[in-house]
Amino acid sequence: MSRPTGRVLTLLELLQSGGTRTIAELAERLGVDGRTVRRYVDHLIDLDVPVEAVRGRYGGYRLGPGHRLPPLMLGEDEAVAVLLGLVAGRRTGLTTATATAGETAAAKIRRVLPRPLAARVDAVLESLAFTEPAGESAAPDAGILLTLADAVRHRRPVAIRYTDREGRRGDRTLHPQGVVAHAGRWYVTGRDPGIGEDRTFRLDRVNDARLLPGSFEAIEGPDPARRVLSGFATAPYRHEVTLRIRGTAEQIRTRLPASVASVTALPGTGPPSPAPEPADAREPDRSEASDVSDASDGPPWLRVEVRAERLDWLPPVLAALDLPFVVERPDELRELVVALADRFARRARRA
Repeated sequence: MSRPTGRVLTLLELLQSGGTRTIAELAERLGVDGRTVRRYVDHLIDLDVPVEAVRGRYGGYRLGPGHRLPPLMLGEDEAVAVLLGLVAGRRTGLTTATATAGETAAAKIRRVLPRPLAARVDAVLESLAFTEPAGESAAPDAGILLTLADAVRHRRPVAIRYTDREGRRGDRTLHPQGVVAHAGRWYVTGRDPGIGEDRTFRLDRVNDARLLPGSFEAIEGPDPARRVLSGFATAPYRHEVTLRIRGTAEQIRTRLPASVASVTALPGTGPPSPAPEPADAREPDRSEASDVSDASDGPPWLRVEVRAERLDWLPPVLAALDLPFVVERPDELRELVVALADRFARRARRA
C-alpha cells in the first residue's frame, strides 16, 4: 500500500472515531500539512464517503450521514468485539430475519483480520460453549424492527398487521413504548388507543408496520421490559394459581421470576386459614404449626399468582423455595403438593 493511500485510510479511521477533527490535529496525526489533509478529504469524498466541513474557530472535518455505508476501519479489539457479538447474537436468536446478514458480516470481518489474530479468534470460537440451548428461529424483519424503533423514539403511532398464535390476522394501532429482547425473542410493547390497554406483540408475528401521522404523550408506569414481563405473568393460560407465601419478594423471585408470577402484598398480617385435613392425616409437628399460625414474627405473607398450562412443575418449585405457603387454588395443585410430599417421605424412610 502506498503511503498516500495508507494515510487516506488512516484519515478515514480518525474520522470514524467520532466528533469533529481540526485540520491541525489531522495534519499532526498524519504527518502532513493542511493542504495535503484537504486533498486526502477530497479523495474520500470521491469514494462517496460523506465527509462534512465544519466552519468556525473550532471547525474541521467530520463524518456525516450518507446514502450508503462507508468502509469501516476497525481496530483489532473492535473487530474481535464485533465478531463475537455477531456470533452470540446468532446463537441466542437475537438477530433479524435475514439470517445471512449476520453470517456474511462475520465472514467479511474474519477475512480481513491479520493472520495471527484470525487464528486466535478461531481458537476462541472453536472452544466456545453455551450453557443455554440455541435460540429459536423467531427473528423479526429488519425493516419492521427499524420502523418500530423509530416510532418509539419519536412517539409516533404505528399501524401493524399481526398474526396471533391461533393464526388469525388483524390490523392494530399501537402507541409503542419500547422494543424488548427477552429469552431469544423480540417484543414491542405499548398502549392500544382503541381499547386504552397495554399490549405486547412478538415482532416475528408482525407482518407489516407503518408510521401514522401525529404523536402521543409518554405513558406513565413501568418501563417497557417490566411491562413485557408482567404481561407474561398475567397472560391467559389453562390454570390460574393463587398462593400465599410467607417470605420476602426477593426470596420468592429466586424461583418465580416476574415473567412467571405476580407478587403482591396482602392486607393485614394474618395468614389464611389452612385447608381442612382428612381425619387420617398425620398431626403436624410444632415447627410446622408455628409456620402456619404465627404471623407476628418474620416476613409477611404475600399473595402470589401464577398462570400456567401445566401444574406438575410447581410443587418442586415450592419445595425448593423452602418457605411456608398455602395453596388457595386450584385443588388440583394442592393434591399434587400432597403427592410430592408423600413421595419424599416414603423415600426418606428407605434404608
